[in-house]
Amino acid sequence: MSDAILHHVSVPTRDLDRAARFYETVMRLSRIPRPPFPNPGVWYGLDDRHVHVTVYPEANFRDARPVDNNDVHFALRVEDFEEWRSHLGRMGYDESLPDDDPRKLIVKLTGYAGFPQLYLMDPDRNVIELNGPPWPA
Repeated sequence: MSDAILHHVSVPTRDLDRAARFYETVMRLSRIPRPPFPNPGVWYGLDDRHVHVTVYPEANFRDARPVDNNDVHFALRVEDFEEWRSHLGRMGYDESLPDDDPRKLIVKLTGYAGFPQLYLMDPDRNVIELNGPPWPA
């Protein structure tokens, strides 16, 4: 058994202002203090875990690729999955959008995972999973 726990995920961006608007408005995350690293970035707190958004134009971006739940992503557990789904709809995200639309959602209400899942992309096309509590046994 490992004593390691996840501390943070690092998300690259080319445009910090655009990414910050997404993570604060769409994802509803709150900024936390960030040390004065030489490259620009913002940190967001999720209890004792973090999401670090950092300007890094040389990153491996998914340019022009559609949302793909099998690609690299990070997942956030949400308490009210349907409320989040409604919120994203109000923000312009929908599963009926064309595959090439950056606001296209993949929604899996049933499946192997044992909990509902949805996948979306940030403005740099980094994939994010939101999942709800497990289904009753």
